[in-house]
Amino acid sequence: MPMFRAKPVTIEAIEFTGTNFGDVTKFVAGASVSYNLIKQQVVIHSLEGMMVASAWDWIIKGTAGEFYPCKPDVFRAKYEQVGPVAVEV
Repeated sequence: MPMFRAKPVTIEAIEFTGTNFGDVTKFVAGASVSYNLIKQQVVIHSLEGMMVASAWDWIIKGTAGEFYPCKPDVFRAKYEQVGPVAVEV
């Protein structure tokens, strides 16, 4: 049986803290996004459909420009930081 390994891919991601909706909106520029203050959730209308990220989830930009949430424990297990945090001027 053939075996396969995932190709290494560098991704862009932002952690949704529950209070950084403005930063998330900038990150998903071009996608429709809304914020549920009571549930502390971000709803992103992406190429993959409606995605819901809760506080402390990571929002990942996929290779096709799609956005999707990832739980913190899964994110830490799968990804490691490879570059500095981007600073806007």
